[in-house]
Amino acid sequence: MIDLAREIVGALFLVAGGTFFLIGAIGVHRMPDLFTRIHAASLADTAGVGLVLIGLMVYGGLTLVTVKLVFLLLFLMFMGPVATHALAAAALQAGLKPGAEKRHASSPARKTPVTRKGRGKSR
Repeated sequence: MIDLAREIVGALFLVAGGTFFLIGAIGVHRMPDLFTRIHAASLADTAGVGLVLIGLMVYGGLTLVTVKLVFLLLFLMFMGPVATHALAAAALQAGLKPGAEKRHASSPARKTPVTRKGRGKSR
């Protein structure tokens, strides 16, 4: 009975983690610019990895594997936000501004016509 309850709780954590990954993937696809995509990916990855690893810990019980998963969870909880911050800082240093890419290339509100060589006329 305890094993069945443990498997159900572990499965719920795994499904919740997978759901966060799916939401993050949709967010990365739907968000308009780099910074909002980074935000969607980092939040979903951190929560998704945390829930999946907790689900695996529940499945594993109190073993050496669980201890390793705890260390992996702590490492990923620390490194995910640090990597996101480093990526955003690199984008800012490269000259990207948050909110600068709000329109898609096919937006009807575009002011400059598209030429074969690229965006707009170069004069």
